[in-house]
Amino acid sequence: MDRKLVDVAKLADVSPATVSRVLNNSSLVTKKTAERVLQAIEELNYHPNAAAKHLRSQRTRTIGVIIQDINIAYFAEIIKGIQNTAYALNYKVIVCDSDNKPEKEQDYLGLLKNRTVDALILVSSTLRDELLTELADNGHKIGLIGRSIDHDSIPCCLTDNVKFSTDVIRHFLDQGHRHIAYINGYPEIVDSYERLEGYMKALKERRIPFFPELIECGDFSEEGGYSATKRLLRKNIPFTAVYAANDEMALGVLKACREMGISIPEQLAIVGVDNNRITEYVTPSLSTVNQPKFQLGALLTEKIIAQLGDEPDKGPRIITVESELIVRESSSYVHSSR
Repeated sequence: MDRKLVDVAKLADVSPATVSRVLNNSSLVTKKTAERVLQAIEELNYHPNAAAKHLRSQRTRTIGVIIQDINIAYFAEIIKGIQNTAYALNYKVIVCDSDNKPEKEQDYLGLLKNRTVDALILVSSTLRDELLTELADNGHKIGLIGRSIDHDSIPCCLTDNVKFSTDVIRHFLDQGHRHIAYINGYPEIVDSYERLEGYMKALKERRIPFFPELIECGDFSEEGGYSATKRLLRKNIPFTAVYAANDEMALGVLKACREMGISIPEQLAIVGVDNNRITEYVTPSLSTVNQPKFQLGALLTEKIIAQLGDEPDKGPRIITVESELIVRESSSYVHSSR
């Protein structure tokens, strides 16, 4: 056992277990006992970790970030924006990969509850609104990227999925395409169903029939996009364009088309989302929606650190950042059905 922890216990006239409970912010310790232990910790200069070091202020100057899949480039640039901004403001960052498992994402909330971090940033979170609002109601600081929630103390930073998806489908329609497939990510994620909403909105505007058979799920991965393309082609339903809900899946579409001898963009046009660096260098270069990923991370981090400060944050709680369709070779061909 930590010798100094035992010394703290003796000075505070409590058991070592009680000292551990105080260090872990347990509700089982009375306020009076906790204050006695904290006084002993201070007198003996006992600092076992960052949490203990900041017990009196309850600050660790650390922010946790929960992402869905660290293998996807979209998250990497957001993390970069978070880390750069946090570092400039004298905060550290802990990154947690939930591996697209809601139960794992929920487990990571313990970092906030046991005060290992001062705040949590959740990127494309699938956790229920009720759970997040309960955390905020209990005084925990959380922020969301890629999703909004109706709570006065939860800052949110996002792009307009419906708007830019509508722009993508309008682009296809202007190029003469009438049968457009959509490869979705995880259906339960906001990005997925909002991008589907934009897809359907644009078709409705131009009075183009909607065919549910042209919708497939690709789980936001390259392999998922590849498999979804193969499933679409096996249906023998004609389509001349594919909108993939992220660049990873769009790259999977390109791979499937190369294998099957489908010419891009003459036989099939493709647009992805995110503007990952590789999209400019593949052949043909990939049309995509530029998501300001670094900016999303940076703005949300500024917002949540401002909330942690002594002065109230007076800026807007919800920040919407503009996205832009970038047309490259994969969707530049004007289709003859126009």
